Amino acid sequence: MRHLIQFIIVFITLLSIPLAAQARVRITVDLSAQRMNVDSSTGASYSWPISSARSGYVTPRGVYAPTSLQTMHHSKKYHNSPMPHSIFFHGGYAIHGTYQTGALGHPASHGCIRISPANAATLYSLVRAEGATISIIGTPPASRTFASDHRSHHATHYASLHQGRHSTALSYAPVHRQSDVERIFGTILVHSH
Repeated sequence: MRHLIQFIIVFITLLSIPLAAQARVRITVDLSAQRMNVDSSTGASYSWPISSARSGYVTPRGVYAPTSLQTMHHSKKYHNSPMPHSIFFHGGYAIHGTYQTGALGHPASHGCIRISPANAATLYSLVRAEGATISIIGTPPASRTFASDHRSHHATHYASLHQGRHSTALSYAPVHRQSDVERIFGTILVHSH
């Protein structure tokens, strides 16, 4: 009986140990400020610029835990793009390094949270050692679409193929469409001569 009582006391003592032994890195992503604040259980803290989803895409808000860590991941969805030090947290969404560091501080991604490669390596090491809680808050500022000219060029080419035109090297050139103003003034100029 004495051993049973000692076992119960040890068991209750173990249950009452503070959860400090299970400390995790706290990652707070503020979409409004386009910044990430990181607090490690070791006392280290960081604040880094990020890029979240640009217009037309979404970075999910909420509280998450890492689901997968990959030293180097290549996106199958977006042209095999490199994603160094990826910390996946919600399906295909991840925090990862980017080589487009000039865009940091502004929405620019397809939904992932991008940080500089050096900061991604630091965060990856912290999360790998301690685990993490990822909180994503705020509302992203309006962003510009980086590929609008690229998309309109392909849309023009696609339209030209389906209007019965032949596919030649020239069909890849943007088609100049006359605006209403050009048509009106062009007509006036032709008739005034």
